[in-house]
Amino acid sequence: MKGHTNNPNGRKKGVPNKSTEELRALLTSFIEANITDLQANYNQLEAKDKLAFFERLIKMILPPPLTELERLSDQQLDELINKLKIQNNAEQNEDPKAE
Repeated sequence: MKGHTNNPNGRKKGVPNKSTEELRALLTSFIEANITDLQANYNQLEAKDKLAFFERLIKMILPPPLTELERLSDQQLDELINKLKIQNNAEQNEDPKAE
C-alpha cells in the first residue's frame, strides 16, 4: 500500500534519516582520510575561488535564515490570520464598490 508505514507517528522532528547519517559519516571519513590533499588543493586556489568555495560550503552547512512568519507559533499564525480576515472584512464594508 502506497504511503503505508509501520510507524504511524513518523520520525520525530529533528531526527535525521538513516541515509543522511550514513552520508555524513562517509563524508567525514573521506575528509579525514584526504585532509592533506584537500588542504593543498585549497591552498592553490585564488582568493576569489577560496571565497566561492566558502560560500558554497556555508550554504550546505548552515540552514537558511527563517522568515518572520516561520518564527511564529501555530497559535500566533492563527491569530494573525484572524486579524487579517477581520481587517479585510472591515475594509470591504467601508469601501463598497461603485456600480
